[in-house]
Amino acid sequence: MTLHTWWLFVGSVFLLSGTPGPNMLHILSRSVDMGMKRSIAAMAGCLSALITVLIASAAGLSTLLLALPGAFAILRYAGVAYLLYLGIKAWRSDVTPLDVGSNGLPVALSAPALFRGGFMIGISNPKLLLFAAAFLPQFINPAAAQVPQFVVLVASFAAVECFWYMIYAAGGHSLSRYLSRPSVKRVFNRITGMIFVGFAALLLKAKPS
Repeated sequence: MTLHTWWLFVGSVFLLSGTPGPNMLHILSRSVDMGMKRSIAAMAGCLSALITVLIASAAGLSTLLLALPGAFAILRYAGVAYLLYLGIKAWRSDVTPLDVGSNGLPVALSAPALFRGGFMIGISNPKLLLFAAAFLPQFINPAAAQVPQFVVLVASFAAVECFWYMIYAAGGHSLSRYLSRPSVKRVFNRITGMIFVGFAALLLKAKPS
């Protein structure tokens, strides 16, 4: 892999990762509800899911899974169902103002629970399988050792993704000061819910090429 190829990959990933999607919306909403520091567990979950899928792609598992009849459809419907669940949950979410400056997490939102939520968001999006299977190989030089190249690409992807996680979390933290009133928070929750439902509708149309 040449330096030019690596920069092209990083630039592409930077634009793709920065585009609002389920992961970024999830981190933004977590930061709004609980503050930037406590949304780190959700970031870790989303990032773990991303790395898991990218490693699976490097091992050829994504291509194999996409080749199995009906496998992608099952993943797609499961992802749609989960995003719809998140949309309904956000719409009906409690509008009681949260003290984002407190040190303790509610029992129902422990760090492991936040991690699991982030992981489920990332792993339930089959469009990531399409991306990993079709996008990553384009930057691999088949004449050179492939494992080191995949390591570089996955590590670079993870670094760019972390950068955008922090940007969205910082934005959510800034928004939280404006959402202290229940009426404003209710509007935010319902907009968030509608966006998740919109993501579900888009995912429903996703098909492997």
